[in-house]
Amino acid sequence: MKLYHRENYLKNIRGFYHETDLIKVITGIRRCGKSCLMQSIAEELIASGVKEENIIYINLDKRGYKSIKTPDALENVIDSLCVAEGVKYLFIDEIQNVEGFEEVINGYREEDEYSIFITGSNSYLLSGELVTKLTGRYLEFEMFPLTFDEYIGMKKFLKQTVSDNTNEEFEKYIMEGGFPRTLSIPDLKDKREYVEGVIKEIFEKDIKKRVKIRKVSVFNKVQTYIINNFGATTSFTNILNDLHNAGCDIRRETLNRYVQALIDAKIIHKCERFDLKSRRSISGEQKYYLADLGFYFSTNTDNRINYGPVLENIVYVYCRAKGYSVSVGRIGKLECDFIVRKDFMEYSYIQVAMTILNSRETEDREYRALEMIKDNYPKYVMTTDYLLQNRNGIKHVNILNFMQNGQEF
Repeated sequence: MKLYHRENYLKNIRGFYHETDLIKVITGIRRCGKSCLMQSIAEELIASGVKEENIIYINLDKRGYKSIKTPDALENVIDSLCVAEGVKYLFIDEIQNVEGFEEVINGYREEDEYSIFITGSNSYLLSGELVTKLTGRYLEFEMFPLTFDEYIGMKKFLKQTVSDNTNEEFEKYIMEGGFPRTLSIPDLKDKREYVEGVIKEIFEKDIKKRVKIRKVSVFNKVQTYIINNFGATTSFTNILNDLHNAGCDIRRETLNRYVQALIDAKIIHKCERFDLKSRRSISGEQKYYLADLGFYFSTNTDNRINYGPVLENIVYVYCRAKGYSVSVGRIGKLECDFIVRKDFMEYSYIQVAMTILNSRETEDREYRALEMIKDNYPKYVMTTDYLLQNRNGIKHVNILNFMQNGQEF
């Protein structure tokens, strides 16, 4: 089966294909494409001259390997498969299924005959033992569901019809989400059932096994609340009050555990607030963005698009997929939607809006926060407008074109 190669991630990993002293750790929410990325790496290795017998691929979620739950069992199966001479390229999918895998993986790394690639679907993979035992000996590459440019690229790869109307494709992307498998599902209702299934799978495999949940119904209410309020500035106090008003009372400690479980399972991402005057993080208030908008539309019957948070979410995931760290900026009483950073101290500032052409008040609001920032780093107003303007050196760009071309800040 031919694979759609996600160049956005491959280009970051290629330089480490043959490194035997560094473990390549690919993280990301379930079903975002980690397995296919590893298979793409294997394809590239074979194309470069590596023999097929030197490539060992173990998917611990697949039949034949599901019973491997202990370090000894993992070591036995690796030894039985690794019989070739020379450097072996070892790929292990969903390695968190084996409790205590760290010692085994580190052992093979120390032999200097294995280039090791592992994947995991939650943040527990990079906590505790792995960090302790492998500090400085692994690199993390985080994956996300398809960005808009990948969505278009994969549709073309699958020989599906892509409209000349970019707005039409963008709206489909919003409504369908970016899980790669959904592109092969024709009906929108079935696409959403698939995404609902992903949520249930994450709960069973990544949350329930790790977090003590006494009342699943209460956890589901917290999950629904966070999903429905993505992109909104909030605090635990606000969430507790809103849940209380809805007849659901829980302790702050429980709420903290449940929200952290959603973050660890990569259903949501916390975006911290940052004060641009003091250059310090602001505690207590943050925004949560969804790994994929499909989570919202698959759990709600209302198909109306609230473009404010939707566009913010799309830009947030795009930035993270491009390797930027992202925070929300505040300067005085004004807010800058995103501060993004890729290299040390190299910032860009971004405001996101549906349009600024219909109202001078809206235009002034979006530009004002950026005009208050006095440094010389790039500043962007991102909208869906096609008539673009520049004001005081601030770049006005069309979100759809910017993303479809895979541009960077």
